[in-house]
Amino acid sequence: MAQSSLPPKAIVLLSGGLDSATAAAQAIADGYDLIALSFNYGQRHQRELEAAKALAKHFAIADHHFIDVNLAQWGASSLTDLAQPLPQAGPEAGIPSTYVPGRNTVFIALALALAEAKRAAAVYLGINAVDYSGYPDCRPEYLAAFQQLAQLSSKAGLEGHAPQLIAPLVMDSKADIVRRAVQLGVPIAQTWSCYQGGAEPCGRCDSCRIRDRALVEAGYPQLATSAG
Repeated sequence: MAQSSLPPKAIVLLSGGLDSATAAAQAIADGYDLIALSFNYGQRHQRELEAAKALAKHFAIADHHFIDVNLAQWGASSLTDLAQPLPQAGPEAGIPSTYVPGRNTVFIALALALAEAKRAAAVYLGINAVDYSGYPDCRPEYLAAFQQLAQLSSKAGLEGHAPQLIAPLVMDSKADIVRRAVQLGVPIAQTWSCYQGGAEPCGRCDSCRIRDRALVEAGYPQLATSAG
């Protein structure tokens, strides 16, 4: 029987940020037909969901799913609890207050469910273990453990074709991610990284500072918030 000439499908977790946009662009460059998955988890920076919609349009991703998962109802993170201040005075010692308990575990589990339902061969993630914030669910060993779970917990896995978890940026520096984004044609100005929920990036939160430093280091200072 002749094999299908259609490209394989992949799920991309599209938050609206630079990393997820670059992961999406990499998946397209790798030959996948994308299905986007975005989450409203009670984050204070819901502006990123508007960016996710714009990015899906830019990448011509017709199949884009939005899921409500209210991780804010029990707080425990400055991203979901408005009573907690966001860190704005440089990196915090240890795991920062912006860590959201269980976020990536919930997101990847739902992405794997969607992948199996849509018969997607891969799930692309924009997680990064180098230049970010030391989150425990952004490490290669976490990803490897979840890949084993995908193989054990699904019909597709038992049949020998569990979706592959692909994190192309996991060991890149943030500046390297910027360079890759430019090379792949990511509309960086349309991405949203700021933890605040304002109309414009604050330029002061951890995410803005990390992004701006990387843009300057990579040679694109005009895209930094301080240039706006």
